[in-house]
Amino acid sequence: MKKVLSVILSLCMVLPFAFAVTATENTDVLQFDENGEFVIMHLCDCQDGFPASETMLAFIRYTIAKYDPDIVVLGGDNTVGPKETKAQAIEELVTPFVESETYFAVTFGNHDNEQGVDKEQLLEYYQQFGGEYCLTIDIVPELFGVGTHNLPVLSSDGSKYAFNIWTFDSNTYVEGGGYDAVHEDQIEWYKQTAADLAAANGGEVVPAMAFQHIIVGEVFPAIFQTYPEALAVPDITKTVDGVTYSFTPQYDRITSGVVMEFPCPGEINYGQFDAFLAVGDVIATFSGHDHINSFTVPYKGIDIVNTPGATFNSYGDDSNRGCRILTINENDPENYKNELVSISDVILSGEDEALNATKDASMIKALFGKFVQIIIDVFCKVVGFIQGIA
Repeated sequence: MKKVLSVILSLCMVLPFAFAVTATENTDVLQFDENGEFVIMHLCDCQDGFPASETMLAFIRYTIAKYDPDIVVLGGDNTVGPKETKAQAIEELVTPFVESETYFAVTFGNHDNEQGVDKEQLLEYYQQFGGEYCLTIDIVPELFGVGTHNLPVLSSDGSKYAFNIWTFDSNTYVEGGGYDAVHEDQIEWYKQTAADLAAANGGEVVPAMAFQHIIVGEVFPAIFQTYPEALAVPDITKTVDGVTYSFTPQYDRITSGVVMEFPCPGEINYGQFDAFLAVGDVIATFSGHDHINSFTVPYKGIDIVNTPGATFNSYGDDSNRGCRILTINENDPENYKNELVSISDVILSGEDEALNATKDASMIKALFGKFVQIIIDVFCKVVGFIQGIA
């Protein structure tokens, strides 16, 4: 895999400022390649126990082999199943990364620790079975949640930090019901760490992407139309941050993908997105959680992105089940390449015999999924065109 041989020499160049950055103990293992590119695989909602779906595992191996990511970011709800086999489930999930010598980072979802194993222990399992390839640590244990941290990426020549990866624990549930979100102390840590990183980079803000399980609440004003609260109807409307919205996606605002269900952000907005705007480093924020959504929507200069689930165990849809591949150019990170990789498309391509031989790899389901994918895509484009000229 992409292990830059010059990293040791690069360390000598960055050592004076590496210790000034409040990052992880794994600082300086990630670097843009000689072509100035860095590839992230975003894999969400695997949400399986042990043994996991053979099709999903074969798809993960195929995608790593084809796209050669520099890092895989697990988007939360990574494993479920009884606590007795939780360690085995995690070992099975990370084995493709270890076998291919691919670095990975972990974010936790609302279901990861529901089986009687706390997130501290889960992280220890990822570190144990992932070894040197697991880059996630609980950098400040006092912060709310587990595993909020950042991973700076060196420039191709190793002279500076050219990019940064934020991973946040968006936590689980709030008292009384509903999903949680990234808390104030995590946001304050983010702002201070971003300032430290910029200071170590000669005062220049380091462009970044943020990854977490539960999506930011700003996705609602980004996509949906407001609706009179007095006329609110369950399942057709949703109230977020005190504003009611109807399920009428504005497809003229969405640059790619589809909205198949209402996003489910946290019940309380602690100001994370506002902090992104104030700091000015985050170019895109990525979430999973809503398994059948696959959209990218720009909002106030930041892309809000939902990656569909890869699970065959929980709910999903053959039209978009898969993962996301992000290719960042060192000299133009804002114009990153954003590609959805659909399991159905891979099955239909016949490129991977191992995947096609698995139990869940049905050609008929894949064909139907592709048909639905095309119909939805055409529908969204037409609706978006009409909305754009209305």
